[in-house]
Amino acid sequence: MIKVNGVTVVQGNFPDGTLSTRAPADKHQDIYRFDWKYENDAELFILICLRKHYGNKKAVLYMPYCPHARMDRVKNDADVFTLKYFAEVINSLDFDQVIIRDPHSNVTPALINNCMIEEPVAAINRAVDASVADAICYPDEGAMKRYSAMSPLPYAFCIKKREWETGKILGLDLQNPEAIVGKNVLIVDDIYSRGGTFYYTAKALKEAGAKSVCLYVTHLEHTVLDGELYAAMVEDNLIEHIFTTDSIWNCKNSHITVINNL
Repeated sequence: MIKVNGVTVVQGNFPDGTLSTRAPADKHQDIYRFDWKYENDAELFILICLRKHYGNKKAVLYMPYCPHARMDRVKNDADVFTLKYFAEVINSLDFDQVIIRDPHSNVTPALINNCMIEEPVAAINRAVDASVADAICYPDEGAMKRYSAMSPLPYAFCIKKREWETGKILGLDLQNPEAIVGKNVLIVDDIYSRGGTFYYTAKALKEAGAKSVCLYVTHLEHTVLDGELYAAMVEDNLIEHIFTTDSIWNCKNSHITVINNL
């Protein structure tokens, strides 16, 4: 979904499948704000057309979830560096500022011009309060480095090994387990996709003596409902609750709470 100066862009198609849309604001304003709540890559073409429609006026792009941010590196000739090429398209639109909430790594702001990061500090603190957490667990070293300075709570973290081609978790070791024994633990990370990381992290926490486990992710994909973590949460309370922001998730669910990042 895309908004221009707060007005939702109506998206349609001609019978041949090509784009049919109308610009929601006049062309005589001094600055334009484009809000893109990502749903699919087809919206990128709509954004391109709208930006060009308004000409060279000053413009800000607010993109709370940055698509392709996870494809921030390649390991062989078969890997397509989609983040790089996505960033090149965004840069070609010459936005005066691009605001992104909690990107997957520092590669994204390095590739996108005039990029400003919206840190999830407020959202994490609200999740800590709502879950009554007195300890945090970061599911990998990257998350630990990104988020550990955002909360004073004691923490543990995991070291995991993945199979690059499939993303399958091959192993996971909990570091500093004494920090979570008998505690209400909040797992903190940026994005939920298949949920395998959080499933194995929660199991490791429970086995190490955590009293309860909740999860905070800034970006929650709708695939959460299809994964084994959600099934385990509903059936045996492996994770008691999930907290997220509104960057992707837009459904009502008694096991999932959307918290404001501001």
